[in-house]
Amino acid sequence: MSSGGGSGPPRAAALPTAKTLSPVARRRLGKELDEWLSAEPPVPGMSVSATERLDLWMVMVTGAENTVFANEEYVLRFSFPADYPIEPPEVIFVHPTPRHPHVYTNGHICLNVLYDGWSPALTVTSVCLSILSMLSSATAKGQPPDNDAYVRNCHGRSPKATRWMFHDDKV
Repeated sequence: MSSGGGSGPPRAAALPTAKTLSPVARRRLGKELDEWLSAEPPVPGMSVSATERLDLWMVMVTGAENTVFANEEYVLRFSFPADYPIEPPEVIFVHPTPRHPHVYTNGHICLNVLYDGWSPALTVTSVCLSILSMLSSATAKGQPPDNDAYVRNCHGRSPKATRWMFHDDKV
């Protein structure tokens, strides 16, 4: 995909959206995407794949060295609401998901900054750093204890529709 005469990635401002983003959301996401498409992405081990829509990003994640997820590759899907950054993005792991006590097999992530702990001051970069930190702090691989019941009862709903209980900050 090209943004005209150049051969580099498209500038964020030129990308279409499937839903109507507010002017604030378009400006903010354009600035954040330009940062991610620069020669040196802001989070080591993560990159944004070529995106066709400003409101939907796919972020490639590589597990950090010396962790249980070292060199494993995963994909996060960021879906931005029309009123981003007032409302948080929906962030899920695309299958296959990491076997982590805070990541459900349907890709939903139990992480406070994605829900109750969201602040408009947070960015894609800060969310990615939180997710990378969560993965890196795991001492063993495993599913959440309620994975099967949660996935069965979720019925394709957004993780933002879940009333999360944040009772464990260790893995």
